[in-house]
Amino acid sequence: MSDTENSEQGAEVVGDEWAEALEEQSGSEGGANLPAVNGAEDEDDAETVSLDAILDVPVIISMEIGRTKINIRNLLQLNQGSVVELDRLAGEPMDVLVNGTLIAQGEVVVVNEKFGLRLTDIISPAERVKRLS
Repeated sequence: MSDTENSEQGAEVVGDEWAEALEEQSGSEGGANLPAVNGAEDEDDAETVSLDAILDVPVIISMEIGRTKINIRNLLQLNQGSVVELDRLAGEPMDVLVNGTLIAQGEVVVVNEKFGLRLTDIISPAERVKRLS
């Protein structure tokens, strides 16, 4: 048997194992609801797809108090005690970014000597899509 035939047969076995595993998982009550494979998905099934598979995906969340642009000459002249003026006014809401996308705004709070952000406005999914355009 040639190497090509061996690799093709191995791919079929692996594919069969995945098909069996998916079939077992979709048949069990405790597993997540998975969409059907190969486009055989029913519309009702699409609405009941569980989000459990992505709930533990880590994302980076950051709070932005403001931005500014300065040239390299001024950047190199910064030292301890220097003040950098930002594009935000005092009291203006801070931005909450998840993976670089604005999802909310809030106000700075201090709890037990640690900074936090109290969310005051959540950006709707429709507004987030509109901002991407």
